[in-house]
Amino acid sequence: MKLARIASFVHKWLALLVGVQIVFWVGSGLFFTLFPIEQIRSEHLIRETAPQTIDTALLPAMGALRGPNGELPTKLIVEQRPGGQVVLAEFADAPPALYDARTMRRLSPLGANEASAIARAHVSLATAPSSITRITEASPEYKGALPAYRVHFNEGGLSVYVAENTGAVTARRSDLWRVYDTLWALHIMDWRNHEDFNHPLIVAAAWLTLLSVLAGVVLIPYRIGFGRRARTSAPAAGAPAAPKPPAG
Repeated sequence: MKLARIASFVHKWLALLVGVQIVFWVGSGLFFTLFPIEQIRSEHLIRETAPQTIDTALLPAMGALRGPNGELPTKLIVEQRPGGQVVLAEFADAPPALYDARTMRRLSPLGANEASAIARAHVSLATAPSSITRITEASPEYKGALPAYRVHFNEGGLSVYVAENTGAVTARRSDLWRVYDTLWALHIMDWRNHEDFNHPLIVAAAWLTLLSVLAGVVLIPYRIGFGRRARTSAPAAGAPAAPKPPAG
């Protein structure tokens, strides 16, 4: 019975210590199973576009492309955008830049109106954006390329992030994603950056939870009556002994 008392003490107090976090783990885990990750990422709202043919006649002119200080690009990517073909140039010591594929005119940094047009062309929402905000610092919601524009739609609370230098859509964040992210922060116990799941706090909580569960396993035989039957099978202290049957 000494083992049962120790196990009961450990199980009770550790459960009180980590009980709230266990609820967060189970509740958030249930939420994660209910919603496909594609829905969390708003992939169902991406507008379908027909394949576009790249005009290869424009390729020779790209050899003259230079950065703002005369830098040679390290990589050139030709893309079809809603406004026509563009060239995305990457440089070793300068931010990437966007150029018109026909005139080689530099298009970046983009303005708010260009970012809004890109965002509206990217998603299949019928409503216009309700606000456009220039973002210069990373946050738990957005850690992509900076600076960027946050183009916000009221429908579903969807925010489309467009990189200022490249015009690329770098993130989509909806109200459902924000709920997911909050639960994820509670799940991994990283309430500031929402991404570190190897920090000492969660490791300690996991070990304490495991010890509480093991203590509960030890208690199972006693809780289902094994210990009670053992106690009732022996006479209680101070009780009169049962009379002996008569001889013969």
